[in-house]
Amino acid sequence: MARIDRRKIEEKVFRVLMVVSILVVLSSLFSVFAVVVVRGASALSLGMLTQTPKGGYYLGKEGGILNAIVGSLYLATGATAVSSVIGLPVALYIHEYMGESRRASQVRRLLDVLCGVPSIVFGAFAFTVMIYFRARASLLWGIITVSLFEFPMMARSVDEVLKTVPQSLRETAYALGSTRFEVVSRVVTRQALPGILTAVLIGFGRAIGDAAAVMLTTGYTDNIPGSLFDPAATLPLAVFFQLATPIVEVQRRAYASGIVLLAIVLGLSVFSRWSSKRLMRQVVR
Repeated sequence: MARIDRRKIEEKVFRVLMVVSILVVLSSLFSVFAVVVVRGASALSLGMLTQTPKGGYYLGKEGGILNAIVGSLYLATGATAVSSVIGLPVALYIHEYMGESRRASQVRRLLDVLCGVPSIVFGAFAFTVMIYFRARASLLWGIITVSLFEFPMMARSVDEVLKTVPQSLRETAYALGSTRFEVVSRVVTRQALPGILTAVLIGFGRAIGDAAAVMLTTGYTDNIPGSLFDPAATLPLAVFFQLATPIVEVQRRAYASGIVLLAIVLGLSVFSRWSSKRLMRQVVR
């Protein structure tokens, strides 16, 4: 009886801890949203979203953050595209061709280490290379920098998704005379497509929200970049520079920029879940 009572007590204790953990996470999330929305809602306007900064914008005069919105989308889209082109083949090769070999474990361990490296370290590395080639900060170098720390995370995420593909599907495809490449490209990839799309969108969200790395390599400008070799503004840096000013009106604009960034990330999350449910209809269960 004592043993049964102890188990019940342990179960209740862990249940309480789980509930407390959930409440802490949710309260933190809602607190962040509340602070940003309350402080920035009054400064948010259509003009702020559709105009670039005018003269004296950081002194409280006219203008908006269109340059930062477009720059962030350019940067995140380019970096995610590069990371996908590199990360997806790497994950497929590790899982489908290397299998559970010792070399595959070493590659996975290396990718895990790279996932844990702070983005500012990648930024410092890219900045060093940029200085070596005597290049200036630009959208291109920002894309390269963000791709460096986004690629390992995407590769590992896709690698884990591939583990959910039933082995029976592969065996059936091989029994029908398919080659390994056909199995990987037409069976495995299609089966794992919902998870792959989720990994890509998560990578996009991380890319658009990073500030430390791009500060060194992307630069900042009040203009919309016209080419890959122009500097580009980003929303995280727009928030940083506006909060650094002592003018209350500009600080409110910083929180309004934060609302835009949160809205983009939240929209990505909703789109990820919606698209995953749509693609799940094609998945064999």
